[in-house]
Amino acid sequence: MLAPTPASPESAGMSTAALARLEAHLKTRYIDAGRFPGTQVLIYRRGKIVHSAVQGFADLERKVPVKDDTIFRIYSMTKPITSVAFMMLVEEGRVAIDEPVAKYIPEWKNLGVFAAGTAPAFLTRPPTRPMLIVDLLRHTSGLTYGFQQRSNVDAAYREKKIGEVIKAGTLDSMIEDLAKIPLEFSPGEAWNYSVSTDVLGYLVGKISGMPFEQFLKERIFTPLGMNDTGFFVPPDKVHRFAACYSADPQGGFNPLAADRKGTLTLQDDPTTSSFLSPPSLISGGGGLCSTAADYLTFCRALLNGGELGGVRLLGPKTLKLMTSNHLPGGVDLPAMSRSMFSEATYNGIGFGLGFAVTMHPSQTMIAGSPGEFNWGGAATTSFFIDPAEELITIFMTQVLPSSAYPLRRELRTMVYAAISESNL
Repeated sequence: MLAPTPASPESAGMSTAALARLEAHLKTRYIDAGRFPGTQVLIYRRGKIVHSAVQGFADLERKVPVKDDTIFRIYSMTKPITSVAFMMLVEEGRVAIDEPVAKYIPEWKNLGVFAAGTAPAFLTRPPTRPMLIVDLLRHTSGLTYGFQQRSNVDAAYREKKIGEVIKAGTLDSMIEDLAKIPLEFSPGEAWNYSVSTDVLGYLVGKISGMPFEQFLKERIFTPLGMNDTGFFVPPDKVHRFAACYSADPQGGFNPLAADRKGTLTLQDDPTTSSFLSPPSLISGGGGLCSTAADYLTFCRALLNGGELGGVRLLGPKTLKLMTSNHLPGGVDLPAMSRSMFSEATYNGIGFGLGFAVTMHPSQTMIAGSPGEFNWGGAATTSFFIDPAEELITIFMTQVLPSSAYPLRRELRTMVYAAISESNL
């Protein structure tokens, strides 16, 4: 894919001084303070890369610096890619988003909604309506994540290791296990961050007739030249693979822990990581590793209406549908969310088909634009795309969980502050 032109911030209506302030903030507040090992920031505006900076270490133990080609675990930044892959099948007429999920997963036909009890002796009631494909895309399916730690259903997920950071089982076994666990609520009644996107990955494989990972490679990664993106890191690239750390004293992934020690514990050593070999469970919800440059390529295709360099993933009308708010009644997340943890803040934010979408910047209390869409990953990676401002920002580090620090709010505030010429 043709690399974008590096250019001065001023040539694209941004401020060099303000972007230097962002890097100084990252260094002082996070890297020097021992909260992050290192960072990478990539900012693209009006067709040019106006800011590309790396600081600190990708691997603290071996003193390997972050480089432009460092490979990161992007966890839930996998979800937008999976959602795009699914919508490619929708565009081909092979599936529709208003169809029942049970049409493609017959063993889910009689899934009940939790009423009482614990696994395996749950009491359930019938859902008020069937789960639809759109419920998977917008997280209104009634599925959950075990780390929400809110209900007996979450506990059943943890027991079966469904949706864990360290993957277990296969896509087929996940679908079988989910058939035995009730939904948290009737589809469409609430929003809950969940394994829904892993189910979409399973459906991409089933509907396309090829393994999910092969579909991504043949239809998205290879055509766009995203050669460093995949579900494992091959031997010849291991030297570029970052270590992953935890801000949790126990050294794991606990998004709800209040006790942060402000220093880092090694969580996943890049020389012994499970990401060094092909996984048994191909997670469309959180399984990919990538680079900032590769993810920028994907984001550029989205900013450009679904096409880049002659490679079209989606039509612009489909992309517009995906980046519109799909929460029932047009409400924002606080009106519907039961989620204890999410990769997005809530006020003024809606949810589309695979992305959080800014509806009302004034309600978010952060500078932004209506129609901006975004998501992030468990290890504090994030991206946002603002079509109105022709802006993409990608942030990479490797610290679990993403809720440990208010970095995303600070990043958005400081990037938007760096715009000296607004399109709005």
